[in-house]
Amino acid sequence: MASARLDVLGPTTLTVSGSAVPLPPLTLRLLLRLVAAEGGSVPLPELYRDVWGEPPGGRLARGQRTQVHQRVHELRRVLGPAEADPEGAIRTETTVDHDERHGPVPVSAYRLVLGPRELDVLEFEAAVRQAGRTAPATAAALLHRALPLWRGRPLPEAATAPFAAHLVRRLHALHELARRDLLRLENELGHPERALPIAESLAAEFPDDPAVAASMLGLRERIRARHGNEVLRRDFSGLRVSVVVKRGDLFDEQDANLVAGFTDTFDTCTDGDVVISGGSVQGQLLERVLGGDRAELDQMLRRGLRGVAPVARESVRDKPLGKRARYPIGTVVALAPPGRRAFAVAYSRQGNDLVASSTPDQLRHSLDQLWASVAAHGLLRPVAAPLVGAGLARIHGLAPEGIVMMLVDSFVRACRVAVVAPELRIVVPPAVLDRMRLLDVVRFVEALDEYGAGPA
Repeated sequence: MASARLDVLGPTTLTVSGSAVPLPPLTLRLLLRLVAAEGGSVPLPELYRDVWGEPPGGRLARGQRTQVHQRVHELRRVLGPAEADPEGAIRTETTVDHDERHGPVPVSAYRLVLGPRELDVLEFEAAVRQAGRTAPATAAALLHRALPLWRGRPLPEAATAPFAAHLVRRLHALHELARRDLLRLENELGHPERALPIAESLAAEFPDDPAVAASMLGLRERIRARHGNEVLRRDFSGLRVSVVVKRGDLFDEQDANLVAGFTDTFDTCTDGDVVISGGSVQGQLLERVLGGDRAELDQMLRRGLRGVAPVARESVRDKPLGKRARYPIGTVVALAPPGRRAFAVAYSRQGNDLVASSTPDQLRHSLDQLWASVAAHGLLRPVAAPLVGAGLARIHGLAPEGIVMMLVDSFVRACRVAVVAPELRIVVPPAVLDRMRLLDVVRFVEALDEYGAGPA
């Protein structure tokens, strides 16, 4: 069995036992002439004329025939046996050459007998043919295997040779057919994400084809529709995590754990919107996740704070309303309401006048602590977070888009150290999203590499 592999769907490469074998230009051209014969035999005089040019006087001398024999011998030595012919990859045959002076003259002819595993053209053609007569999913798999064999213009070293013209045209037509067929198959199989790159490739090659342009636009619409309210998605392949920014309601993310910002006192009273606003995330957490059961929320918070020492306690005179024990900024309590986890993170300080305040540094520290808690208690579920600090916490100098960037950066940094969650969803209310400079966020996210690291 041959260990040689010849690839001509792009710059010609010949490998033997895994190592590239360079060929002299004339030997390479002779090999491509045999490839262009598509399994047919090529008489020695024709080989000479196509590789070296027309001989003086139109007749081959002995020395010119010897040159052909030498190049064929060189190829046989390199290629070795073939799958289709263990005796050798180049078969010698006898044919008849019609000489004007001597009439029919027997001459040697040569045939290349490589198989599909040895010649990419044959492998490509076999896969495309088989895809045309099998079930859709199997056909798509075959075409996905065949198309990467196409590395560029076929037989480029013989691009201007008349002998290569027919095969090159046929291969281009087959390549176009395979892509159009795969585009249709992936579309029918419900895989628009796989179909779109094919449509874009065809549209670039055939810009005046209205059917291809319509297909590309339709696929883009289908993909956008699948993303629903997502306005940004970035998959970090090196970390195997995704970051999503979406328009909507945080509490509609039923399959995700939640993040809720708290003050350092972990207040929960929403009566009259005096201590905590009922419209805040923590206020909605109480009403929409715990059914307004404040006692249950307080019990979960007390349980989570047992091992955390308060840093201060306010007096009744100084803080007549709300809780008075203060915990370190960055304290995180993992709550366990029915069906999911919620992470209460203290990122702001509640003044004795009940006005909350925070700083960018405090928020960053709190997010670092948050992701450590999510990694430990989040059960590897997606995590949905609001714009922590964009509400009543009054973080000066940090716009909503800056908060999104900080959330993304802190999350991917944490994911480089530990397994945190498969996906971070930053859920932004429509009214806030409409005012955001979303393009700044897109530029920031797209500048990160597959591991979430920014430019050096």
